[in-house]
Amino acid sequence: MSTQYIVNGQVYTGRSFQAKTLAIEGGRLSLLPPDAPVGGEVFDAAGKRVIPGFVDIHTHGAVGVDVNGAAPADLEKIARFFAGNGTTSFLVSVLTDTEEQTGWCLDQCKAYRAGEHGGAELLGVHLEGPFLSPDYKGAMPEHLLRRGDKELLRAYQERAEGCVRYLTVSPEVEGVLEMIPAARELGITVAIGHSGADYETAMAAIEAGAAAATHTGNAMRLLHQHQPAILGAVLESDVYCEAICDGRHLHPGMVRLLLKTKGLDRVVAITDSIMAAGLPDGNYHLGVNEVVVADGDARLVSNNARAGSTLTQDTALRNLLAWTGRPLEQLLPLLTENPARLIGVFDRKGSIDAGKDADLVVLSPDNRVETVFLMGRRFQPG
Repeated sequence: MSTQYIVNGQVYTGRSFQAKTLAIEGGRLSLLPPDAPVGGEVFDAAGKRVIPGFVDIHTHGAVGVDVNGAAPADLEKIARFFAGNGTTSFLVSVLTDTEEQTGWCLDQCKAYRAGEHGGAELLGVHLEGPFLSPDYKGAMPEHLLRRGDKELLRAYQERAEGCVRYLTVSPEVEGVLEMIPAARELGITVAIGHSGADYETAMAAIEAGAAAATHTGNAMRLLHQHQPAILGAVLESDVYCEAICDGRHLHPGMVRLLLKTKGLDRVVAITDSIMAAGLPDGNYHLGVNEVVVADGDARLVSNNARAGSTLTQDTALRNLLAWTGRPLEQLLPLLTENPARLIGVFDRKGSIDAGKDADLVVLSPDNRVETVFLMGRRFQPG
């Protein structure tokens, strides 16, 4: 197998940009001095910045595809759209649904992962529910929400053959606190959200092993000086905090506060995108919910509540740069290293290091995605 080289780029490694030559063999990376001899297939990055591919751990779809109804060919459409925007690996987020439909979704993801594909790598499944609070249900169908059920979760994981990597639960729901250690034993990272939990209950969930907060500040009880609630607990503790950086779900000032409170190592920039991402305003759906998108803002027809986003991760990065004034090298972990660490794939994703997957993005000077490599293969849009 021939070796490919990427030369003359400023490579993001060790959380700084360095002059390096990248060698790719068998889809894996090696880092060489900038003056290392090269031959064969060479990509000239011409002084541009080469960064790790983005990792999106929370998305419900894009380009007309809703995850809850997506067959393998549909998942390929999402994967190719994501790759074009710099997202080289992702989880699909299955909205609370019937047991039958959830099982079908798991089957589709499993089938897709077993085949050949030309887009971003599907790392597994995020189950957003059904163990959620009806008071903070968001777009979740209330009649399908249920108490914690370890056996149901185990059945889902067995059907998925271990592909369920991430789970959102509400700590105050009966049986959920007992579920969290069981989920961890199944290899599932647990996040808390869609929740009106008080501070003590949220902290109990964190002590039980919850490692993150789902779309922090959205669909959760907010902070009060006398009742810190779930938001206070996730801000005070060391859990990771998902953030939807579209300027709608969180005010830029809230994003800055989140970064100042949590630090750059504990914020994960997600999209929470729906099938409308990449498409014009209009009528769409999210699971069983009818959604209307106006000026890029997705809302439920039933009650005008927000219903995911139309965000892409490259746009989230540019928003973060504009809102914070921080340099690119400080913000990149929010879209790369942090999500990879959270779901346990940092051994091969999320940074440019020797032996890791060659998932790479070449940025233009204005931080737009110019070229993408997926496991060393140059991605061809269209």
